[in-house]
Amino acid sequence: MATEFHNLQELRHTASLATKVFIQRDYSQGTICRFQTKFPSELDSRIERNLFEDTIKTLNTYYVEAEKIGGQSYMEGCLACATAYTIFLCMETRYEKVLKKISAYIQEQNEKVYAPRGLLLTDPIERGMRVIEVSVFEDRGSSGSSLSSSGSSGGSAQR
Repeated sequence: MATEFHNLQELRHTASLATKVFIQRDYSQGTICRFQTKFPSELDSRIERNLFEDTIKTLNTYYVEAEKIGGQSYMEGCLACATAYTIFLCMETRYEKVLKKISAYIQEQNEKVYAPRGLLLTDPIERGMRVIEVSVFEDRGSSGSSLSSSGSSGGSAQR
């Protein structure tokens, strides 16, 4: 790897955006929040398939955890009704806690895995939980490196 981005700010400010790849929601098992694990061909030269699939599978696991209904969810609902939902002004729900965990995970993955490869994941919450957006940045400083965007510069790859 000839050019390596050391932090997300550097990537956002010094690299130019080549394309965006969208990972769509997977509705094959109903309306639960989960994303397709199919590896997009636009990322073939940028990241190993297993790293990408592990990230998506982990995110899907977190979303299952967030939407799980149990005793805590039931109590939160009862407290919400009893207090005319004002309890949520001073209390964070279990769902919100898991969403924060997801945001932290995406931030960590961006810093450790994706940014060094010229990629950037966008938290699905910022896109209405419809897609995971992967921004692909051009590698200006190298010639012939694995980060060259010649194979991925063909426009938006919506699925």
